[in-house]
Amino acid sequence: MVRENLGIRDAIMQAPENQAYSKAGIEPLFTAPKAARLVIVGQAPGLATQEAGRPWDDRSGDRLREWLGMNRSTFYDSDLLAILPMDFYYPGKGKSGDLPPRKGFAAKWHPQILAQLPEVRLTLLVGRYAQDYYLAKSKRSNLTETVAHYQDYLPDYFPLVHPSPLNQRWLKQHPWFEQEVVPDLQKLVQAILK
Repeated sequence: MVRENLGIRDAIMQAPENQAYSKAGIEPLFTAPKAARLVIVGQAPGLATQEAGRPWDDRSGDRLREWLGMNRSTFYDSDLLAILPMDFYYPGKGKSGDLPPRKGFAAKWHPQILAQLPEVRLTLLVGRYAQDYYLAKSKRSNLTETVAHYQDYLPDYFPLVHPSPLNQRWLKQHPWFEQEVVPDLQKLVQAILK
């Protein structure tokens, strides 16, 4: 996997709020190669991906790569893709799934990392947490409406529903997403990564 600026990685690991992870030998899970043209902002690593040390290396990642029309090699081994979750560490288990990303994490670290990625042409906002942060007041009343109006956020952002298997019901209720949105996404990604 392509590595990013080690200075920022070290700063993240040394930050007081991340010391418990660092002491346990857990590194922040993100990638930010300087030549990245595409950024994927998700929520936070799941436990399996945190333990594997590879973002999106699970069933959600399989679906996301399918939506992008991208193979694993391009996703993991090229320097064209940056992956910046809203939190770089697994936040733990809650009552009905994983806990949300920690508040303030993205606000502290994303601007520093993105400032070092001058070639970025598009940022994919995967799920509500990413859309709440990056779209703030311009997002629609709910995630479905925001995703349905994805063209309103281009050329900078492309909002997506989370590709989790838990969202299978949403995908069945909204067939337009895979019929209309995904093909547009694939064309855009192919043009950017040429």
